[in-house]
Amino acid sequence: MPQQPRSSDFEANLQLDIISPPANQSPINVLVFFHGLGDTKHAFAQLAQQLKLPETVCICLQAPSPLPFDLGGFHWGDDITFDQSAETMDYDTGFEKSCRIVRREIIENVLIEKCQYKARDILFFGFGQGGMAAIAATLNFKDEMGGVVSIGGPLPSSSLHTKGDERKNRTPVTVLGGASRSLITQSALTNLKRVFQVVEYVKWPREGDGMPRNREEMLPVMKFLARRLRSRSGVPEDATEII
Repeated sequence: MPQQPRSSDFEANLQLDIISPPANQSPINVLVFFHGLGDTKHAFAQLAQQLKLPETVCICLQAPSPLPFDLGGFHWGDDITFDQSAETMDYDTGFEKSCRIVRREIIENVLIEKCQYKARDILFFGFGQGGMAAIAATLNFKDEMGGVVSIGGPLPSSSLHTKGDERKNRTPVTVLGGASRSLITQSALTNLKRVFQVVEYVKWPREGDGMPRNREEMLPVMKFLARRLRSRSGVPEDATEII
């Protein structure tokens, strides 16, 4: 039986919040949140508490690198570049550092080795650049994971296969975005489907890739989580799972 991770299980330099399951349930799932560009670990803490996902512990990570020029907030990229024409920061600047931290210091060293979770028990949820980091991190694992939810976060360019015959990743991915001014374009979907076996796309009838604004926009996310989260409710403690 997996054990709930504690803050003391992680390296002291990692910034994260842990939200326990409701009603002191024993967590058999882990949902890891990746905030957007320029935000902090607190961005998803309220959402994690509101979701009250049964038998699921939520971990809200903080990106490893602060933004420059005292802008506040953090980012997941290996570098910072500015799009002069759009006067914005580029989201897709490589994710090697973030992926290394997530793979070794979060997943392998703590969740799998210390807490005895399997890759299939672990899901990622990211927004914007955090969604890109979540997708990139998933590709570091050969075993199927619980799933990835990415809102406005496409596949990073560095994660595209260089060989057409490479086996696709079995972790299911659902991506969500607006009907216009979205990073989830047709070419972005094509790239995702080149790398992942199962890709679901939800197009909201609105502009932009912001977070869900109402129950209707959030419903596809909840349906995906309901399909992928495991449950042992009503199962005897000494029962054996047959896969």
